[in-house]
Amino acid sequence: MAKAEMTELIRVRLDADQDVFVLRRLGRAAAELAGLEPQDQIRVATALSEAGRELFGTGSIAVLALGDQHLLITLKHSRHSDLSGLEGLKLAGRLVDEITLDKGTVTLAKRLHGRRPPAPAAEIRARLADLSPVSAMDDLREQNRELAETLEDVLRLNAELQETNTGVMAMYNQLSAELEETNRGVVALYAELDEKSSQLREANEARNRFWATVSHELRTPLNSVIGLVRLLIGPGGDPMTEEQAHQVRLIGSSTETLLELVSELLDMAKAESGRLDPQPSAVDLTRMAEQLHVMLRPNASNGVELRHDVAPEVAELHVDEVMLLRILRNLLSNAVKFTVRGEVSLEARLDPAKDEAVITVADTGIGIAPEHLTRVFEDFYQVPGSLQVRSRGTGLGLPYARRLAEALGGTLELASTEGEGTTVTLRLPHYTGRPELERVLIADDDEVFRAAARRMLHGFTANVDEAADGAAALDLMAAAPPDAILVDLLMPRVDGHVLLQRMAEDDRLRDIPVVVVTIAPQRAPGGMVVLDKHGLRREDLLQAIRSAMGGRA
Repeated sequence: MAKAEMTELIRVRLDADQDVFVLRRLGRAAAELAGLEPQDQIRVATALSEAGRELFGTGSIAVLALGDQHLLITLKHSRHSDLSGLEGLKLAGRLVDEITLDKGTVTLAKRLHGRRPPAPAAEIRARLADLSPVSAMDDLREQNRELAETLEDVLRLNAELQETNTGVMAMYNQLSAELEETNRGVVALYAELDEKSSQLREANEARNRFWATVSHELRTPLNSVIGLVRLLIGPGGDPMTEEQAHQVRLIGSSTETLLELVSELLDMAKAESGRLDPQPSAVDLTRMAEQLHVMLRPNASNGVELRHDVAPEVAELHVDEVMLLRILRNLLSNAVKFTVRGEVSLEARLDPAKDEAVITVADTGIGIAPEHLTRVFEDFYQVPGSLQVRSRGTGLGLPYARRLAEALGGTLELASTEGEGTTVTLRLPHYTGRPELERVLIADDDEVFRAAARRMLHGFTANVDEAADGAAALDLMAAAPPDAILVDLLMPRVDGHVLLQRMAEDDRLRDIPVVVVTIAPQRAPGGMVVLDKHGLRREDLLQAIRSAMGGRA
């Protein structure tokens, strides 16, 4: 503390204990004249009393001074022992703003708050000099009076606090009642949402059953019609006129088209319920592109050129051949259908940054107006237009292709400019050989997430097991330990925390690499690889599994 601009007010000898009473009274008066509040006046007087008790003796002096911002009391003494352990000085230090222990002096400082300006120094000196000495009894009476005033203040504050507590309790009770009422409303709303969700799930399951059943039942008679047509026009059939043969071929062509539509409907139902199960194998993409162009060449206008360009890096893909063929056939068929001049091209390149095969199907056709771009992936939606009327379809081609792409762990995006053409981009995980892992287990009660994770793991692992709770996961791991496990923390019966604990206690399971995938990553156990479910991307999931395995994958 800086010692600039100090004005001495009075000096007091501290030869005997009686002098401590004088110092206390002078300190209280000086604090009052310096503008301090009553409570601070009492603190200064008590601090001087405690410090004086410890330091009085022959030759001891107390000097009261007024600074710019502090009331200062310096106690000069002849003690030679260590003062830091004296209880009186410790108490005095708690009552003032600062206490300094130097060799031969102890300085107490009380900050002036400025609420009341101090009296002039000359006036303070005169007032202090007029104070008469006091006896121990008088000082005791003064302390008792101060104690009574302090007690009154405490009782007043206690009454105010009691009143405040009463108000707080009343407000708390009101808020509790309102919160309880709100909670009842929330519980009722959740119950209603659960009921609606159940109804939606039942309706969705009924629709999927309807599609699957109808599609399956239609296939049998259609296959019979196709078989009969082949018998009629085959070498063993009865001779027919040219017109009859033409009509029979039309029947066969229409039936095959209808059978293909029925197959698409069945696959759409499977895709929506997450039941499409890719069967990856080595696929020659160049050969597939050539076959598609030969197949679609008769449907193209004379002014349209069909071409393809497949980079050597993606000439062979590890993917489900049937699904990829259906995706590309849909995309090329649409491109040929809506292009009257120019070209339809299929190009395939490798994106090394994302380790993805990028296949683009581009045309110079009629394109799509901006207002229809957001709807082309809706089921049964068809862009209106004269050419569309002549080339009627089901409106399932693009939605079907996107669902197949997602089932393969990829994406399908479309960009188009009206009057200039359309480009569809298919991105698929690029696998150069066998899957990295043999088996991965997904432990999550969310069926939608399990289906999404299964698609992301396509090609990365040969087998994917699923468990809707921790108990089922433990059973599956006991039967066939996986290479890695994805664990959700919030599951019924046995939740993720308990599952991880059971695994840690089991010698056979404790070393299985774990990736925690949850909506609350901040609550996940420490020391584990954790992913947030929201916006989860395939490359993040695969990298997390590799990290959990510590480079063993």
